[in-house]
Amino acid sequence: MSEINFEEDQQEVSEKSDIKQLSHYCLMLQNYEDQIKSLEKDIKTIKEQANKISSEVIPGLLSEQGLSSLKLADGSKISIQKKVRCSVRKDFDQQAYKWLRENELGDIIKNVVSVQFGKGEDNKAIEMYSLASQQGYEPEQKESVHSGTLAAILRERVEAGLDMPSEFFTKLVEDETKISRK
Repeated sequence: MSEINFEEDQQEVSEKSDIKQLSHYCLMLQNYEDQIKSLEKDIKTIKEQANKISSEVIPGLLSEQGLSSLKLADGSKISIQKKVRCSVRKDFDQQAYKWLRENELGDIIKNVVSVQFGKGEDNKAIEMYSLASQQGYEPEQKESVHSGTLAAILRERVEAGLDMPSEFFTKLVEDETKISRK
């Protein structure tokens, strides 16, 4: 007859219940991850639908009626504003900066050569770069324009009947419905 070892038997039962519990939580996690993925997809779809109504449907209907804003019975106000976004296209930064400089907008370019230069300090950055190079240093130079600043420039140019070249800049100008709730 074999000898009974209660400690080993108890440990084996405990390990099996731990595995069952672990498996249960793994399945729960997978289920939650699937739900999150599904909800994120639903949110994306809803945002796309809301954007279409905000940027196309309501502005179009108001325009057909010759209105630029509307007050609703509950006191909310509907108005249409221009949403403007602009950024430098990837791999076309040098051409974009050249265009900005040629169009007297070079002072919005930030120029960094070991030191950050702000708006309107383009000449100082070039001078610093040149001096460093003459002294045998190999400075790194980085130029950039904040997308908010570019958006403001684009807005001003659109209002003045001017444009910016699409080959250098990514531009978005569309109507956007604003609802001011009471």
